[in-house]
Amino acid sequence: MERTLNKVELRGNVGADPRITELGNGARVIRFSVATHETFKTKDGILKEETTWHNVAGWYNKSMPEFEKIKKGTFVEIVGKLKYSKYLSKDGSERYSTDIVVQKMSILQ
Repeated sequence: MERTLNKVELRGNVGADPRITELGNGARVIRFSVATHETFKTKDGILKEETTWHNVAGWYNKSMPEFEKIKKGTFVEIVGKLKYSKYLSKDGSERYSTDIVVQKMSILQ
């Protein structure tokens, strides 16, 4: 049994039409953002909503819905894992990104 765990569960709306890329080996990758919302009271008792944007990446497989069904505004449920990456930008500076790599995704109504 694994003693460590890297698991993320999200339910939210797709922020923009996804980018779908086909790789040289025929594999398809989808990238999009998902918004989640939290409502809380400030110390002054004011109700406030905060939106968090998450970067999502997924490979086409049997646990993914058809990529073409995922559009801006689609309500999705995602189970995945966090992946941190470091890369060089076009200007040569180091950049970092955090993605949620999809393991299972469903389109909700």
